[in-house]
Amino acid sequence: MPQGVPDTIPDDGLTTRQRRNQPVLAVHTGEGKGKSTAAFGMAMRAWNAGMRVAVFQFVKSAKWRVGEESALTALGEVHAQTGRGGPVEWHKMGQGWSWLRANADHDDDHAVAARAGWDEIARRLAAHEHDFYVLDEFTYPLHWGWVDTDAVVATLRARPGRQHVVITGRRAPATLIDAADLVTEMHKIAHPMDAGRKGQKGIEW
Repeated sequence: MPQGVPDTIPDDGLTTRQRRNQPVLAVHTGEGKGKSTAAFGMAMRAWNAGMRVAVFQFVKSAKWRVGEESALTALGEVHAQTGRGGPVEWHKMGQGWSWLRANADHDDDHAVAARAGWDEIARRLAAHEHDFYVLDEFTYPLHWGWVDTDAVVATLRARPGRQHVVITGRRAPATLIDAADLVTEMHKIAHPMDAGRKGQKGIEW
C-alpha cells in the first residue's frame, strides 16, 4: 500500500468517499509491547478530528493510572473549555464501572463486571453515543470466556453509523481477528526487562 494507495479496488459499487468513510474495527494483539499505546495514539488523533472518544479498560487496576489517561482526560477538559477536539470519557473496570458503583457485589466478581462493562458498551454502540472506542485489554475477557466472542462480533458488525472500535490485548480470538478491518500483531524482538531493567516512568506509564 505505497503512499496510502490501496493495491486493489474492490468491485463493491461504492464510491471512493463511501469506502473511505466506513467504520473501522481494529485489533492490536500479540506478545509484544505497545498495543494499548498505539490504540491511545489513535484516540488522540480521533480527538483532534472532533470525535467523541471513550476508553474502557477491562483488567487494569483502578490504582494504575497510565500517562495516556491523564493526557486524554486533559484533552477532554480542553474540549469542555474551548470546544477544540471532542469529548473524552475514561472508564476502568478495576474501580467499578460508574454504572455499577451502587452495587459493591460486582467489585469482587471480575467476570460479572466484564460482562456488565460489555453490556454498557453494546448499549452505547446501539445509541451511537461515541465515535471512537478503545476497549483496552478486552481480548482477555473474551479469551477467558467471561464475554461471548460471537455475541461481541455480531454487535460490532451491526453497529450503526461510523463508529470506530479498537480492541487491544494478547491472544485475540480468531473470530474477532477475522471480523476486523485492521489487525496488528506486536512481536517482541528485545525488551529492557530482558536485561533485568524494570519499567520506568514515561516509557511504561
